[in-house]
Amino acid sequence: MNAATEQRLRVGGLIAVGIFAAAVPFVFGPYRVGQLTLVLAYAVAVLGLNVLVGYSGQISLGHGAFFALGAYTAASLVEKASFPHLLTLPVAFVVAGAAGFLVGLPALRIRGLYLALLTLGLAVATAPLIKRFEGLTGGADGLNVVQPEPPGFLSGLALDQYVYLLTLVIAVPLFALIALMLRSRVGRSLVAIRDNEIVAKSMGINLATMKTGAFAVSAAYAGVAGALYVFSVGFVGPESFTLVLSFAFLAAIVVGGLATVSGAVLGALFIVLVPEYAADVDDALAGVIYGATLILVMYVERRGAVGLARRIWGRATRGRQDRAEREDRGGIPAAGVPTGGT
Repeated sequence: MNAATEQRLRVGGLIAVGIFAAAVPFVFGPYRVGQLTLVLAYAVAVLGLNVLVGYSGQISLGHGAFFALGAYTAASLVEKASFPHLLTLPVAFVVAGAAGFLVGLPALRIRGLYLALLTLGLAVATAPLIKRFEGLTGGADGLNVVQPEPPGFLSGLALDQYVYLLTLVIAVPLFALIALMLRSRVGRSLVAIRDNEIVAKSMGINLATMKTGAFAVSAAYAGVAGALYVFSVGFVGPESFTLVLSFAFLAAIVVGGLATVSGAVLGALFIVLVPEYAADVDDALAGVIYGATLILVMYVERRGAVGLARRIWGRATRGRQDRAEREDRGGIPAAGVPTGGT
């Protein structure tokens, strides 16, 4: 298969996925649409974490904290300051990004296990801090948030349909922005730092700028995802941002595929849908089934779902290419010996 044909297939696949994504709120019921809205919100957070872990080679066990920061920023602005919903997104982006930059500063001196423990402490402290500032966050009771309503020209849409489409319209440019960034010099610099910091530094790459920038972008995406989560659920409370959420984000990038863009969506589908289906099988064993599924994925394909798909695609295309070459040679193998040689 030549490059042009492969490119056309990829474009066709993207168009098909786009059509399906746009048709979701008109095909499924409100409950499923709500779930898939959460998938889109989580996918944005997972994508940001993948930039940090998969591309820059740093580790974070505390991205649930940035997610919570964005969620509470949006919720507080909507409920206490009467901000329009859409205007809370850039604020959540900046606030969470600034927090990520500050957390990224210690990453210039520590790495590996120590960096993981630092970010883990951030995640552990999130819920107690939320309860501490009761006047701002609502404390243990949380905050009820009015969901965004469709404008007049979209009045025919149900609330769940509008929130899904709004989340989709916001998520798509965010994905495209990361995809373009990773194809640029910035993306190549992050990969160079991940592979070998000494070589990257010798190439003139500013390690401090790239590392803190990766943390800031990753946290900013988590903040926007938190705001989208508020739009979907209409409520925030400390029980929604436990340590489990940070671990779920990390599991999502591993299941979906490290250092991939599309893997963020597949990983988000995993952390949203698998626990539900596991609970349908046996509610008491939901955690066991979820964990066993995660272990199975890692055993079958360590590069995640995207890696598995690429391997299957590679074998299929190589098989077709080999058959085409044999047909061009009239059935003669590459060595030049006839297939039915005497």
